[in-house]
Order: sequence, then structure tokens, then C-alpha cells
Amino acid sequence: MEGMAPVSGAPGESAPARRAGGSAPAVRLLAIRDTPLSVDEVLAAVGDDAAGGTALFVGTVRDHDERPDALVTGLSYTAHPTAGTELRRVAEKVAADFPVRALAAVHRVGDLRVGDIAVVVAVACPHRGEAFAASRRLIDDLKREVPIWKHQTFADGGQTWVGA
Repeated sequence: MEGMAPVSGAPGESAPARRAGGSAPAVRLLAIRDTPLSVDEVLAAVGDDAAGGTALFVGTVRDHDERPDALVTGLSYTAHPTAGTELRRVAEKVAADFPVRALAAVHRVGDLRVGDIAVVVAVACPHRGEAFAASRRLIDDLKREVPIWKHQTFADGGQTWVGA
């Protein structure tokens, strides 16, 4: 799944969440990509002069798993064909539940190495507390509800699926 999920919505998808007053859509950038992610792109997507707070979360591949002896050597993310639609649903729900001025979320699929960026989300709101809360909800709901699965490989030859 390369490229950006359209912000305008594909046939069968709901329209993008709009800011109060019917102005430009709050959901500015959604994508599932098989290419490296850009923090600068996501941050630029949520720029808004009416926002007093912008919260940005960057998820990276770490070198260990929950088990202290499990040294991660690499991983691969796989997305279900409905992942883009589910990502939009999650993003629009966050935009509807918080005073979001702008929102963006991009997730990587394919093979990643330790240190690579796996996911970037950002939310801009009138105040910092709202931005923190909305950003936390966005990443938590994305990880819980969007069908993207992680296959980890370990130095000892073991492997595991996470989220499958």
C-alpha cells in the first residue's frame, strides 16, 4: 500500500471530519506507506494558526520486546486491505470527540530495522491539554483498531506476531 490515503475520502467512506464552522477538514493527512516516513511532513500537515498546542508522537522500532532476553533484529508490518478505511474511521472519531484543528497519521508497512520510524501521528488543538489527549487517543485507537500486524524476528532465531 504505497502512497497517501486520500483526505477527501474514497467511494464508500465517510466524508472527512470538518472543523467547527464548516471550514477546511480537520483530518489533513492519512496514509499507510511502504516507504520511509517523514516527521516534517506530518508536522507540516497539522500546521494551523488557530492551534495553541500541537502534540506529535513518533513510534520507532526498538531493539527489544517485552521479554528482557528478546533482542529484536527486525520486523515487518502488514496491513489488511481495510486498514486505510479503519484509519480514517479512527481519525474522524478523534476529530469529532476533541476540538481538533488539524490531525495527521501515517503508518509504515513492510520490512523495518531497529531505529526506523513505524508510525507518526500529530494533532493540533486550541490548547495543549486537548492536543495531548487527542494525540494519545489517536495513537492508542490506531494501534488497537486499525488492522496492521507486526511480525518480529529475534537474535535467537525466534519470531512472533503482534496484533494478529
